[in-house]
Amino acid sequence: MTLRGTGWALACVALLMSPLAMAAGKCERLVATGSPDAPPYSWQDPNDPKHLIGANVDLLRQVAGELGVKVEVLSAGRRDQALEEVRSGRMDLLLDTPMQVEQLTALDYIHPPLQLNEYLVWTRHDATLAFEGPADLAQYQGSLSERARLTPAFTAFAKAQLKLVPAQNLTQAFQKLVLGQVDYVLAGRYSGMAMAQSLGMSNDLIARGLPVDRPGLYLALSHNSACNDSWLRGQLAKKLTELPISGASEAVLQRNVERWKAQLQVPSDAPKH
Repeated sequence: MTLRGTGWALACVALLMSPLAMAAGKCERLVATGSPDAPPYSWQDPNDPKHLIGANVDLLRQVAGELGVKVEVLSAGRRDQALEEVRSGRMDLLLDTPMQVEQLTALDYIHPPLQLNEYLVWTRHDATLAFEGPADLAQYQGSLSERARLTPAFTAFAKAQLKLVPAQNLTQAFQKLVLGQVDYVLAGRYSGMAMAQSLGMSNDLIARGLPVDRPGLYLALSHNSACNDSWLRGQLAKKLTELPISGASEAVLQRNVERWKAQLQVPSDAPKH
């Protein structure tokens, strides 16, 4: 083979082995899952229960679409079941998971997070609770859903400094608040808004002040996924970095808050026979 011919052959091999070519050949479709009960970030589609909808689903579809990768977002059941599906490699990716050190042996967390879930102090509308920062909560009785996913640092602070009554879920926590059994509830900005709306408590409850915690909700790729390679991880990280700058995250979040509210209103607005 001539030198020129050898150079052409090497160029062809280099092209075929480029990260883009390898990625395209290796992963054309991602199967993702997440929480079935975390509006507006992700929840089960009432019209198609096998799939999830929500802000994180929309953002993942947008990002993957820009990379030329198809995405299917399935409901895998409870959060722990979704985690196990991804850990095992039966599904490729979690789309709304907090950072968990113990999962680093099974998952690659993509930085930055897809969303920051802002936890606020919710009180009754007429409460006289004085609150300027987390330390002020020590003198009051609060509640927190067992499903809440806070940062390790705030979890440690709460355990040491705060008086928190556990609740099975946010519904129970808000009911305790309205009944005067606790002074405040720690809940996400948008999950709290959605829950207050669904329980008919929007006029009774109010979110106070600045966030006390802002845990990230990450995309996490399974170590056992055939799609998990350096090209995909790098491209996802690049796209996630661009999202806040473009304003896309906030727009998608607000759209899904309205989407969730509209679903809650369907039963009462439905025609009566």
